[in-house]
Amino acid sequence: MFKRILVAARGEIALRIIRCCREMDIETVAVYSKADRRSLHAAVATASVCIGPSQASESYLRGEVLIEVALKTGCEAIHPGYGFLSENPEFAKMCEKSGLVFIGPPSDVISRMGDKLAARNLMKSCGVPVVNGSNTAVRDIKSAQKTVNEIGYPVLIKASAGGGGKGMRVANDVTQLTESFETAMAEAKAAFGNGDMYIEKYIEDPHHIEIQILADRYGNIVSLGERDCSIQKNNQKIFEETPSPLPDEDLRKRMNDAAIKAAAVSEYVGAGTVEFIVDGSKNFYFIEMNTRIQVEHPVTEETSGVDLIREQIRIACGMKLGSDVHEVMHKKHAMECRINALSSGTVKFLHFPAGYGVRIESHIYNGCEIVPYYDPLLVKVIVTGNTRLEAIRRMRRALEELVIEGIETNREFMHLMLYTPDFVRGRYSTGFYEKEHLKIDEMIRSAAETLKN
Repeated sequence: MFKRILVAARGEIALRIIRCCREMDIETVAVYSKADRRSLHAAVATASVCIGPSQASESYLRGEVLIEVALKTGCEAIHPGYGFLSENPEFAKMCEKSGLVFIGPPSDVISRMGDKLAARNLMKSCGVPVVNGSNTAVRDIKSAQKTVNEIGYPVLIKASAGGGGKGMRVANDVTQLTESFETAMAEAKAAFGNGDMYIEKYIEDPHHIEIQILADRYGNIVSLGERDCSIQKNNQKIFEETPSPLPDEDLRKRMNDAAIKAAAVSEYVGAGTVEFIVDGSKNFYFIEMNTRIQVEHPVTEETSGVDLIREQIRIACGMKLGSDVHEVMHKKHAMECRINALSSGTVKFLHFPAGYGVRIESHIYNGCEIVPYYDPLLVKVIVTGNTRLEAIRRMRRALEELVIEGIETNREFMHLMLYTPDFVRGRYSTGFYEKEHLKIDEMIRSAAETLKN
């Protein structure tokens, strides 16, 4: 087992990793930017090192600095968390060359699955369903038009090196194609330094369902079930639950089998997520594989009883999957609401909900500064229940107890969302936010006006 790990992340995921390491008797080294000098993750780690200015490009994204700190502080491994360099194959390769263990899949696997077009073609070759679309990179509008002529409108234009909703646009007709393609390509170049695009048939209002897998170095692969991530704002997830209200047992088995096949053919090692979209006829299609721990991993932990961070570390040490991983029995329902900052500022008063079936993952505290440089995630509220309805009621109660004063958040939106008929009935899709947000925002404004008067 490792004796000391560098945590190349910030926020709640850095805390999550550090806490897990503490329980495993592993020392940790936290890194922080100047903006994070009073952060909790820097305070609770065994040691902490400032790595640069507030901007991520000058601190958390400087792989050579992270490796230098890891070596100087006697670390044997680096855990990248999510975001920043967690899916950067060059950083993983730098770790390997430096004699450090990258807690994640090998660099060649990250590279293979990080190229969305290459991953799509790999899945297609082994019989995992993919959406009809281009098989090679599309680099100009003429090639884009040729692909569209073959598959028909509407289409989804996506960055081959993309992720997080960046470099993605929908075109419903020829008048939208040029603008959508050029905008998506420009965004992809700016975000990923790569303007290669691909085009696929746009599946309207699908469910977005992902399968959590674990794989060790000895060919053992297990699925820990699905998470429904269909409720999204601007292609960014804001709510997740497991099990999904959509699949029947046959669809669930076929998706799990496909995820295991995807992990096997990609020679995957570690914790990963195979993401699918499911159309109105319950046909499912591969979209991508995330080669890291996910923000929403706690909902799977709550229903499976498996500590995913612990398993990541054990696998990176060369250990086989734990016996508890092979004996998972999902008996509960779990949900996660992401509470995001809508403004910067100081948290003047904070109160977290508690009680049976409530879990909080957060890095904020009374008096902390919320800065504009990083992801706006403040708190993950996770609840479990014996049934979906019990979980909904528990989440409503938890959000009513949550108080964050001093900055604006989406707490009110998330709370009211839990009362919408389509949500309660489990009839939502990726179009849910666009359909409901204006009504919910008006309810929030109306309530605010009533309070003023």
